[in-house]
Amino acid sequence: MSSLHLYETMSGLTGQMVDAARAEDWDRLCELEKEVAGLRDRLASEDPITAPQGLSDSALRAQKLTLIRRMLDDDRTVRSYTEPWMESVRSFLAAGTRTRNVRMAYQAFGE
Repeated sequence: MSSLHLYETMSGLTGQMVDAARAEDWDRLCELEKEVAGLRDRLASEDPITAPQGLSDSALRAQKLTLIRRMLDDDRTVRSYTEPWMESVRSFLAAGTRTRNVRMAYQAFGE
């Protein structure tokens, strides 16, 4: 698989991640993120940014840049859905911790 094809595949997956985040399909979002991470790792080993041969073709470079920008936009969109959800999870967990601490304090006081 060429490096351009890897970028294109990653870009398609990040678009699917946006759809999954909008649908609040967190399991699918996690699956897609793992796929993107695998491709990213593969890309890092197969197409290092510093490789001169990868930088010589300006048209290829422009295509890659377009795909990278699209992926970054998708990432921002996904975070706009996941960050509020993560904050609600943090609040929920913090409330549970406070409740547990209060119970433990009252149990210790009552003994």
